[in-house]
Parts: sequence; C-alpha cells; structure tokens
Amino acid sequence: MTVDPDRPVGSESEVVVERRDDGVALVRLNRPKMNALSTGLLAQVRSVFAVLQEDPPGAVVLWGGPRLFAAGADVTEFTDPGAPALVATRFHAATEAISSLSSVTIAAITGYALGGGLELALACDLRVVADDAKLGQPEILLGIIPGGGATQRLPRLVGPARAKDMILTGRQVPADEALRMGLADRVVAADEVLDEALRLGSQLAHGARLAQVLAKRIIDSAAETPLAQGLDHETSAFVSVFDTEDARHGIDSFLERGPGRARFVGR
Repeated sequence: MTVDPDRPVGSESEVVVERRDDGVALVRLNRPKMNALSTGLLAQVRSVFAVLQEDPPGAVVLWGGPRLFAAGADVTEFTDPGAPALVATRFHAATEAISSLSSVTIAAITGYALGGGLELALACDLRVVADDAKLGQPEILLGIIPGGGATQRLPRLVGPARAKDMILTGRQVPADEALRMGLADRVVAADEVLDEALRLGSQLAHGARLAQVLAKRIIDSAAETPLAQGLDHETSAFVSVFDTEDARHGIDSFLERGPGRARFVGR
C-alpha cells in the first residue's frame, strides 16, 4: 500500500504497511534504532491510518519490530522553536487516527513501549505484550508530562490511581503487572508476540465485523456518555445489527449446529 503523496509524511521507510491475505493489515514502525517517534514519523502514522480507514481491513496489528515497540518521542526535537505544540499536535493526530479506525487495532509489544510509544499502544483496542517487555510513561523524569494522550487514555484503561502511579513516578511496568492492571490483554513469550497478535487479528477479521464496529463505537463512547444514554445507544445498535447478513448467519448457525460455527461475510 502506498501513502497518499498529498499528505505530509516523513520518510516512507519509517512506517511499513502489509495488507495480508487473511484480512489483517500489519503496520510496522521502522525507524532505526529505537523507533524514536519524530514529528515526521507521527505524521506518517496518521497518514497510513487515514488511508486504511478509506478501505478498512479486517483488523490491524501495529508492531515495532522484534526488539522493541517504541522507546518514546524523539527528544532531539524538543528544543526546536515551537516544538512542544507541534509534538503534541502530531501525537494527537496520530493517536486519533489509530483510535478512530473502524477496524479493531492490536498493538504487538516487544521490548519497550515507553512515553509516546506507550501512547500509540494505548490508542489501540488491544495489546499483546512480551513477557519480558517494559511499559511506562517516563516523561516526568525529564521534568515534563505526557503529551500524546496518556493523561487521558491511561486512567480510562487502568484507573486514576494506577495511572498516577505510573505517570508521577515514571517507573517502568513489567508485563505481568501490566496484565494484572489491564494495561496488557495477553502476555506471551517475546518470540511469539507477532504471531499471537496476527492470529488474534485474523480471528477478528473473520468474525462479525459489522457487530465489532458497533460494539467498539459504543464502548469507546461509554466514558463520556451518561449510563441511560449509553444504554439507549446500545439498544439502538442491538436492534439494528439484526438486519445484517452476519446476524442471520450467526443465529441460524447457532440454532442448527451450536455455537462457534458461523461463517461471517461482513455484511
């Protein structure tokens, strides 16, 4: 897949996209040596996910490679004139492009996901984490705070107290603790992370994708929606999804052959 040349991006080699035959798009951060998240790379992440939204895949896996996910923002840019506003703007544009994608997104995390690296992972729906990985928001150790969404997404995921612990101390959380607090969804051996994320992505890509889109949209809006209004949204979506072919296939298959045997068509 090529990136739209009219969208401002960094070097094309810094984000590599592979659309696989099983319906999964693998998006790899590819900036030597530590996947430092420059403003150029962030612009390309936003552009890549905007292109994916034009023709959504069954699922997306965001990967940093076998050594690490991403070690954070490119600190060498922080001293440039106007840098703080530009960095925050680019981060928010990139993470919003990830989180607003209609497809389910999975971060495949090996090594380190720190600072802005973790903020990219927080924008994904699910996180598959290596058993020796470290996750953290170390910005406080530079005398600054997270600027790519962690102050908002992290407490929504793990709760305010745990988010404060991570952000105020800057400590790195090991994989087993990340799993307990809900920051990681699955923990596997480091050499199995990509395979597990792709397997999960393929499973989702062959699932009831219209139902997934509706469920993801309602869950994402729950934090800002009063309960009564959220339940109304759920009811409307629940009723509307019955008009899809997937719902008819799923219900008929359950009645005829039991659970887990339906073949969905994405309509």
